[in-house]
Amino acid sequence: MANERPVGLSTGGPPETVMPTPPESLLSALAAATTRDDVASAVGRFPTWSLAWAALGDVGRDDLERYAAYRVGYHRGLDLLRQSGWRGSGYVRWDHPSNRGFLRCLVGLSVAAEAIDERDEVDRLDTFIAQLDPAWDRNTTTEGEALT
Repeated sequence: MANERPVGLSTGGPPETVMPTPPESLLSALAAATTRDDVASAVGRFPTWSLAWAALGDVGRDDLERYAAYRVGYHRGLDLLRQSGWRGSGYVRWDHPSNRGFLRCLVGLSVAAEAIDERDEVDRLDTFIAQLDPAWDRNTTTEGEALT
């Protein structure tokens, strides 16, 4: 059977994906942003980065705007995850700073979905977050600050 693929039997568990580090110019733009418009400008310059969309969701004017920003960031993050070798399963851990924009979008989207009473989506997202990093307390960053 020519189409058979070998199955890797690893004792290390599921594979782990680490996303690329966002460009320094994006990090600088977000650090310098003092208004929602500043954040939106950074998103316009770096629309493929979940970190930018997470920042925009964080300063969204209402639940729907936050929901929309986090949703776009989630999908842009999936694109980057796939480009980074993720095949639909395995860990994407908070411990890696480059993964945090994507994970922030997932948590923000869950919170925003709850706010608009999209219960099924909240359940799916919460399960997905737990699968990506079972050891991560999604309510806090590694520095102990509130995430959302």
